[in-house]
Amino acid sequence: MDGDEGGGWRGLAGRSVAASAVMSLAIVAPVVVVLGRILLGDDWSFAAVAGLNAVAAAAIIAAAAGYDLLRLRTTRWRLTGERLELRSGIAERRHRSVPRERVRSVDITADPVRRAFGLAVVKVGTGEHTGDGKELTLDPLTRPEAEALRRTLLEGERAPEVAAADDAVVARLEWAWIRYAPLTVWTFIGGAIAAGALYKLLDMLGFDLLALDTLKGAWGWASAHPWLAVPAVLAANLVFGLLGALALFAEAWGRYRLERAPGRLRLHRGLLTTRSLTLEERRLRGVEVAEPLLLRLGGGARVKAVATGLRKAEDNETEDVAALTPPMPRELAWEVAAKVYGARPGEAHPVLLRHPKAARARRLRWALLTVLVPAAALGVLDALYTWVPVWAWAVPVALVPVALGFAVDAYCGLGHGLGPRHLLTRSGSALRSTVALERSGIVGWTVRQSFFQRRAGLLTVSATTAAGKGHYDVLDVGQDEGLRMASVTVPGLLAPFVMRKR
Repeated sequence: MDGDEGGGWRGLAGRSVAASAVMSLAIVAPVVVVLGRILLGDDWSFAAVAGLNAVAAAAIIAAAAGYDLLRLRTTRWRLTGERLELRSGIAERRHRSVPRERVRSVDITADPVRRAFGLAVVKVGTGEHTGDGKELTLDPLTRPEAEALRRTLLEGERAPEVAAADDAVVARLEWAWIRYAPLTVWTFIGGAIAAGALYKLLDMLGFDLLALDTLKGAWGWASAHPWLAVPAVLAANLVFGLLGALALFAEAWGRYRLERAPGRLRLHRGLLTTRSLTLEERRLRGVEVAEPLLLRLGGGARVKAVATGLRKAEDNETEDVAALTPPMPRELAWEVAAKVYGARPGEAHPVLLRHPKAARARRLRWALLTVLVPAAALGVLDALYTWVPVWAWAVPVALVPVALGFAVDAYCGLGHGLGPRHLLTRSGSALRSTVALERSGIVGWTVRQSFFQRRAGLLTVSATTAAGKGHYDVLDVGQDEGLRMASVTVPGLLAPFVMRKR
């Protein structure tokens, strides 16, 4: 890239036109199907239908290739010693400019079509909370150009063999971890969602599934035998959801590798669509160990980065861009988290302190209210209206043990701790999360105390940071302990607002 830093404007990869033509086939297929069904239904000959479909397909492919060619001719980028610039736009011209010192992450993505053409999409993230217009995208560059640009922006002009020698592998995929893939709620509803999407797609293409004799017979049998049909449908949904979860894990985390080199983290993953993310360590403010309920019951967890400059996940992405690991054994997740946030030799995790019993009482009361209020409302409706089943109020009452169990589990999940460099906070039941946040990355505190918390001697302390979610809460901590913790974590930050007891 040295020769390009003098200010010369460059174009995107010309192979993008051929790739766009191939990707346009995803539009051609449904158009051909719909057009064929309509014309054949109007008694057109097969040869005429085939000819018209060929013309329509050629027009779509030509339009896609032509648009991409025009986009390439109107898009230029350059890398100077101070900034990365992009000029683009067909009808409306835009000029984006990002100072090199503000580059925080470089994300390289290549779907199967672009991989076949040796192309990749480069997304350059800044320290801003990324959203629309907050990141600079080069779509596409050749793969060597993308890797060279990444090295220049984040690592300097080191030779690839030197960079590889410095990289230390923090974690590498073990296919045994795929056993954690089904431990998500999507396993149980994914089959139904996929079936609904397929039905809607076929309906849009003009296929009336209920008009088919086989499906009519199946529907008639299911209506006549609901006690057999419902378990069969649920079992089929579970099987398809399970297969979908395994496939998503394999596609998202195939060839996974997390590497650490001086000053940066590099994440590689993706079986079909490859993704490569490079993150500056100086922008890392901590790590999060996430344990959704089903994954926690299975002994698993996953690690996420708490960092500035990470872009938001797009609609077609199934994984959080902050995810550093796939679901893995909990003990290994903690080891990876310690390596990521740079635990020093012999440095132990801070001990998590339990919260007052008043926090447990609050959760038990809310759990009872959650089920008993609906039960009382249904009881009143049962007394006033005949259309309400007499047993309706019993359903929420039967859920009382479940609600109380979640309340106790949520209390057991509360904890906080303070280490030499990090603040730890843990909370949640359905989604338990433990966050290790760098004390130096805390820029402010928010102290909240509701009327009921004040009566119980509790409060919630939120550490404000420029990374991740923007704030991390220590829920329902004792009033004195919460203020003491905030004062000690960042000395002097809370001092003007705290009055010490004499």
